[in-house]
Parts: sequence; C-alpha cells; structure tokens
Amino acid sequence: MPVQVYYEDTDFTGVVYHANYLKYFERAREHLLGVEALVKLYQERGVGFVVYKAELTYREGAVHGDLLEVRTTANAPSEYRAMFNQSIWRGGKGPLVEGIITLCCVDPQRRLVPLPEEVYAALKG
Repeated sequence: MPVQVYYEDTDFTGVVYHANYLKYFERAREHLLGVEALVKLYQERGVGFVVYKAELTYREGAVHGDLLEVRTTANAPSEYRAMFNQSIWRGGKGPLVEGIITLCCVDPQRRLVPLPEEVYAALKG
C-alpha cells in the first residue's frame, strides 16, 4: 500500500517521527482487512480489534516527500490472535522499518473474545 510522507509526518529534523510508522502500519492493516468489514463487525457483533503487542525495528528514516510502500502479510497463530508482519520500503532498497503487530479482539466491555470465524479462517491458511 503506498503512503506519501507529508511535512506533518516529520519531526524538526525532517525525518518521519517514529510513532507515525505505527499509523502507516495501521492503515495497511485496515486496507487488508477492509474498513467496511471492520465497521460492520463492530456494529453488528460488537467485535473490535486492538493491538496486543507491537515490535518494531527502525533501520533508516523516511523524509518529507518520500513515497513509501507498506507491505503486509498476516496469519492467525491461534483463534485469539492475528499477527501482521509489516515493513515499510522506499524504492526497491531494503526495508526502512519492520514490525510484527499482534492483534486480538474484544467485545464492547473490552473482554477478550475469539477472532471472528471468517477472519480466523482467512488468516490461518
């Protein structure tokens, strides 16, 4: 998924502020799962995704004006966890940032619930 780096994304040195990479990863996950599907899951079943764990490795900073590509693969190691291996690239060179983001699902009272069956089935294979 392409991401354009804007001035608002950078710190005073002109490099993307470290927390903004998490936003780029979030957008790519929503794009992969489908924004409408996520909204529908919450509205109809009260199931929402939350970040359980985030591990990031920063290799090089992106700068204002860069066009980045967020690459995402996903799997479900259990019926309660969805794991996303994500990386951010600039051109064909090695990744600038790599991350493993683990999500779980909660109900409206924020209690842990299994992944929706259709999500688990799609990710476990």
